[in-house]
Amino acid sequence: MDKILKNAVGVNGQIELLEDRIRLKRKGVMGALSFGFRGDKEIFIKDISSIQFRKAGFTNGYIQFAFYGGKESKGGFIDATLDENSVVFNAWQQKPFEEIKSVIEEIKRKQSEGVKKDSDLDNLEKLANLKNKGIITEEEFQKKKKEILGL
Repeated sequence: MDKILKNAVGVNGQIELLEDRIRLKRKGVMGALSFGFRGDKEIFIKDISSIQFRKAGFTNGYIQFAFYGGKESKGGFIDATLDENSVVFNAWQQKPFEEIKSVIEEIKRKQSEGVKKDSDLDNLEKLANLKNKGIITEEEFQKKKKEILGL
């Protein structure tokens, strides 16, 4: 069984945050009216390209996930209520949704840093090969190495 890190229950569904993905669940009357009985939907965090978040106030708020290859609606609140990648919430339900959004953004930030570090290591390796082949000097190598490492 997957460990649920955070859970947020909204008006037309809920979000479970797992270690590597989110699970959108539709339970209750509003979930059935909005989405029928389609079942749960899972989206891997690595595939989430953006999160649209509208705070609840006078009207309900929502959280909407876009992902690579997805077809999320772009028409604001009304369309978000019908989008299978969105969950609507009211003001007193909002805090757990904000927390899930923050955790996902932090995971995405760390993922992008990891890609940059891998890229930096690849660049250093290529640079070392150029130095070993005599294409660049030791001085040029050291200068570029400091630049890549941000020193």
